[in-house]
Amino acid sequence: MAKKDTFRVVTRGSDGSILIRDYPNCDPLSKMHMQIGTDDCSTDLDLRGMPVFRGLIGPMPEGKTIVRYETPEVFEAMTKEWTHAKPRRRTRRPSVKNAEAAAT
Repeated sequence: MAKKDTFRVVTRGSDGSILIRDYPNCDPLSKMHMQIGTDDCSTDLDLRGMPVFRGLIGPMPEGKTIVRYETPEVFEAMTKEWTHAKPRRRTRRPSVKNAEAAAT
């Protein structure tokens, strides 16, 4: 398992833009937000024991080495975008057998 060594905080700016800030450890987050617990149920075992902060949603895995935290507004917006995104349609290549049958 890869070690999670980057802490990413995603917030929304006053103009509505997405702001991303990366930290090398959780100390700056501990100074800005009150820790209210530790994650003990994540399916990503690297996240277990990571801090849970008041006012942030997370920890969430992002890639192999990033722990992501989001404000509730960003979490809600990203979730809505994700649920409304249409899945890409895959086109099937006709099999040789079906292509021969269609040609005759």
